[in-house]
Amino acid sequence: MRKIINYFKDCYVELVQKTTWPNWQKLQSSALLVMGATVILALMLFVIDYAFQHLMTFIYTL
Repeated sequence: MRKIINYFKDCYVELVQKTTWPNWQKLQSSALLVMGATVILALMLFVIDYAFQHLMTFIYTL
């Protein structure tokens, strides 16, 4: 039981004293970057899927 208590104490010390957290501005810029990349990737996948669908429809109608 003592090992578990020491583990949680060590986790707490690391999260509170040793971890550097980003400030609000850095966090917002990172979130915007991730959202932008996600939108771009989704649009690319939509275009590929749309083109592939029409290609397959064309092939099947031959």
